[in-house]
Amino acid sequence: MSGEVSLTRHISSDEPRVLVVDGSRVVRQLIERVLKTELPNAVVIGCGTGAEARTHLDGGVFDLVTTALRLPDMDGLELARLLRENSNQAYIPLIVVSGDVQERLVARTLSSHVTDYFDKALGFDALAAFIRGYVRPAEQVDGTVLYVEDSRVVALATRRMMEKCGFKVTHVVSVEDALALLETWRAQHNGPGVDLVLTDVVLKGELSGGDLLERIRNHFGWPKGALPVLVMTGDDNPANQTTLLRIGANDLVHKPVEERLLVNKLQFQLRVSRRQREQAGASA
Repeated sequence: MSGEVSLTRHISSDEPRVLVVDGSRVVRQLIERVLKTELPNAVVIGCGTGAEARTHLDGGVFDLVTTALRLPDMDGLELARLLRENSNQAYIPLIVVSGDVQERLVARTLSSHVTDYFDKALGFDALAAFIRGYVRPAEQVDGTVLYVEDSRVVALATRRMMEKCGFKVTHVVSVEDALALLETWRAQHNGPGVDLVLTDVVLKGELSGGDLLERIRNHFGWPKGALPVLVMTGDDNPANQTTLLRIGANDLVHKPVEERLLVNKLQFQLRVSRRQREQAGASA
């Protein structure tokens, strides 16, 4: 889940500086190993407390920061707030790496100061894929997207964002149209027939984006790993956002849409979904 901080700065190509903040030395080493794999030339600095992190942040500019939610001396969200108040660090990607991300998402206790969140339950291999979306934005993940949006203007702009980055997009204006396509594709492919669904909440017709989400999870029986669903919403009501997450949304995309953030979310969900299918196939 992400806040609304715009990503106006990207990782530098020569020697990016990355700050890893976690009270566990073991976790810091695991994250540092992932970062070194993705960024062989990176300068990775690990620290165990918020105070130590603040010292490093005051001493220079970083290109990426990861932090735990629970630090020995402060909450990771407080560290995020302090980072955003530093003008030199105002727009860099800040990723929370934690084991209770989903609980905080549902409780709506997360922060707009954070760029994105990663759940440790997905594993550190998945973390590598997640970080790759930020540190190597030029690397594209091709995939097919069923996009549900009834505003032609919004749909045109958002579709261009996705197609520019290599996604193949099928656009429909209603949930009814989306369900008809999914039924056809299931009959043809014995599965979703598409890699990901991106849907608005309020749509023309009797059904909403929430109804589409409920049908995908319950009627079709496709879990998050089989068919990721991202829900676009301009609704700031925490209860409504919580409902979408509880009934099976993989993530929410806040309107107005920020292109880099949308593409990162799409690419990450595709990578994780493909990894889960590969692991399921290997187990079978």
